[in-house]
Parts: sequence; C-alpha cells; structure tokens
Amino acid sequence: MKSEIIAKNNFKYIDEGQGQVIILLHGLMGSLSNFKSCIEELPKRGYRIIMPLLPIYELPLLKTSAKELSVFLNKFIIALELNNVYLLGNSLGGHIGLIYTINFQEKIKGLILTGSSGLYENALGGSFPKRGDYNYIKNKTEEVFYDPKCATKSLVDEIYDTVNNRKKLIKILAMAKSAIRHNMKNELSKIQIPTCIIWGENDTVTPPASSQRVS
Repeated sequence: MKSEIIAKNNFKYIDEGQGQVIILLHGLMGSLSNFKSCIEELPKRGYRIIMPLLPIYELPLLKTSAKELSVFLNKFIIALELNNVYLLGNSLGGHIGLIYTINFQEKIKGLILTGSSGLYENALGGSFPKRGDYNYIKNKTEEVFYDPKCATKSLVDEIYDTVNNRKKLIKILAMAKSAIRHNMKNELSKIQIPTCIIWGENDTVTPPASSQRVS
C-alpha cells in the first residue's frame, strides 16, 4: 500500500485511519519507508496515523535546529486542530518530540521515543559523510541497522543522492551539530506524561545507555 501525501496549508503529510491520533516524527535521514509498518498496521487497530514531512532542507540555515522543527510541529498541530495526541519520534524526531512535549505538555497524551537524539549521539556514525564515495555511504547506512540487509539499495541510493546535494548536506551537518549542542538531560525531569522508551541494544548512533537518562 502506498500512502497519499497530502499537500495543504503549506504542509505535506500522511493521514491514515481514524481514532486516537499518533503523530510520527521521522529522523534526520529518515524517510516514509522507515515507518511503513506503522502506517500500514496501526490504522487497522483503531488509530489515526499522521506523519508530517519535516522541512529539514527548507529552513533558513541559522534556524536549522530541532527547536525550530518543534515550532513547525506546533504550527502543524494547530493547523490540523489536533489535541491530546501521542508523539512517536525516531532519532531527530524523538528530539523534536522531547522539546515539544516540554513546551506543550498539555497537548500531549503520551510520548514514544525510539533511539532519540538530544541525549547523546555518535554524530553521522563518527565521521564526515564522504561525498561521491558510494561504498562509504553504503557501509555507514548499514551500520545504522542491526541487520545490514535493512539498508536496501533504494535507501542507500536515496541517502547517497542526499549527501551529494551540497545544499542538503550543509543542512544535514547544521542540524546534526545543533542536535549535539542541544543536550536535554537536565530538562527531562519536566516531562510528567507517560513515556515509552524503545531502544536497540546494538544501537551505535544513539547508544542504549543514553535511554537510561530518560528513564
């Protein structure tokens, strides 16, 4: 099943199902395919799944940050007249969810974090993304997954094209550096809503030890 991308009120998003709203927040190099199972299965269980396409590459360079994306998320939630929602964020998406929840806790029913940044991360796998080196990008993409087979050729091709786009690469590096600077461990005690923490035991980008700071 291929989800329709809705373009409305200067937002692009997927909106599937009816019922309790869960907003999916993708990561820095994330794509719709990362949440394919959630988008297909959760509406069958009575949930309304909404996934905004985050304007990572459209933000002005000086505003390329997780904080600015949380401002975007607030505008999105207001535009769709949503309230009492769950946020499910992966990697950078988790970071955005943390910032948003702290600032607008009354709008959130629960927070789900999967390998969230904002706590600690080995940025970009520990080294600069080498443009033009396909095998390097392939290896780095495979390192993100426990099973390297998850790094399909189409995903590697997508990431390769992205990092070889100079404008996008600059935004990626700016966003990654901003995420590292904005460490949130001292703000976590402000979160009083139910929070589910999902972490991979073998995660090398956002190590599982960082999840203990949330719990």
